[in-house]
Amino acid sequence: MATVNHNLSAYDKATIPNAKDFRFGIVVSEWNDKITEGLWKGAFDALLDCGAIKQNIVRWNVPGAFELTYGAARMSKSIYADSGMLDAIIVIGCVIQGETKHFDFVCEGVTQGIKDLNVKGDIPVIFCVLTDNTEQQSIDRSGGIHGNKGTEAAIAAIKMAALRKETA
Repeated sequence: MATVNHNLSAYDKATIPNAKDFRFGIVVSEWNDKITEGLWKGAFDALLDCGAIKQNIVRWNVPGAFELTYGAARMSKSIYADSGMLDAIIVIGCVIQGETKHFDFVCEGVTQGIKDLNVKGDIPVIFCVLTDNTEQQSIDRSGGIHGNKGTEAAIAAIKMAALRKETA
């Protein structure tokens, strides 16, 4: 397992650009909110820890993981993006394996949708969607024994925002 003995929240601030001049959008799925709220907290806290200003972080909620693509697409075309206010978007969701193939369709759809936004768009969209077999695995990765995948997504968003600015 890739996360055994690995804390997803560990990062070295000396290797991360200061986020004070960046603006971030975060789209959060309301489904499995016990997990997604933990991921949100990890992302939000890491952004602030790395210099982001609270007022430069915009949060939108969507009903479920499948709707993350639409939310991110709308955010990337919103007033925030039009005014140059967004440097990166993070999508936060959690899909837990159930008894039907619904899990496979949702995971595939949201993964491909976010990939498409990255290929076609100008604002990097960071994928922070847990796709676990059990709720416990999701708990472990949203502030539990393996740290917080939201923190990892925030660090990726800062690095991609810096890359976007450097290559503009």
